[in-house]
Amino acid sequence: MEIDRAALAAFLRRRRELLQPEDVGLPRGPRRRTVGLRREEVAELCHMSTDYYARLERERGPQPSESMIASMAQGLHLSLDERDHLFRLAGHAPPVRGTGAVGEHISPGLLRVLDRLADTPAEVVTELGETLRQTPLGVALTGDTTGFAGPARSIGYRWFTDPGTRALYEPADHAFLSRMFVSGLREVAALRGPGSRASHYAELLLARSDEFRDLWDRHEVGIRPHHVKRFVHPEVGELELNCQTLLDPDQSHRLVVYTAVPGSESHERLRLLAVIGPRALR
Repeated sequence: MEIDRAALAAFLRRRRELLQPEDVGLPRGPRRRTVGLRREEVAELCHMSTDYYARLERERGPQPSESMIASMAQGLHLSLDERDHLFRLAGHAPPVRGTGAVGEHISPGLLRVLDRLADTPAEVVTELGETLRQTPLGVALTGDTTGFAGPARSIGYRWFTDPGTRALYEPADHAFLSRMFVSGLREVAALRGPGSRASHYAELLLARSDEFRDLWDRHEVGIRPHHVKRFVHPEVGELELNCQTLLDPDQSHRLVVYTAVPGSESHERLRLLAVIGPRALR
């Protein structure tokens, strides 16, 4: 496939013009005259330089890589059909869709909800517990969990291979969480089948962790998270947070939102955490 520079430029311009600041969690400001978003705003959302993005809109520059196109599709809040169209315009085959193919493109609807939760700990995760995006207060609560690579992207994998992962959680809950992670991985591995990423993670953990191997041999399924999660934060101390989940069935993504009971000690500590920010967990 060859890149269609004219069509790609026109599509990018149109999508940028249709997006409003409030659609992506940005302030509008009293003197905004731009139709839609500015190029520099889109470039920031897409994690690229303004110059690079501007050249694409002007039908110039090198052919974007697949990872760059995926980043632009996410930054522009495209639907899956729009994302696939963008891939084709850029001269790439779209990511595989269908049964067993779970992508990392967050739906525009889920992104809009997340963008409105700036003052709340929240994150979008895959069915394997891989964090795709966090709110600023989510980073302050658990650290930036989007930067891991390979199997370590999954919190279930890190739980059994990185002792530091457990430090943020109440020690009395560790045994239950271990069972829950194993149960969840078993269910996803059965759903996605041999050769899936879930099955690969299970094979790696069976070779690396005695605890995982013992729990895997129990064949437990159906162990669900508690509605209240207990964290031990290095700056603000213990937090008891209610956990609500919104599911996107098309992509098997979950928007997880953490809230504290108003007036509770955890509520006050969460407010303090919003002031402190993520410095303690960098």
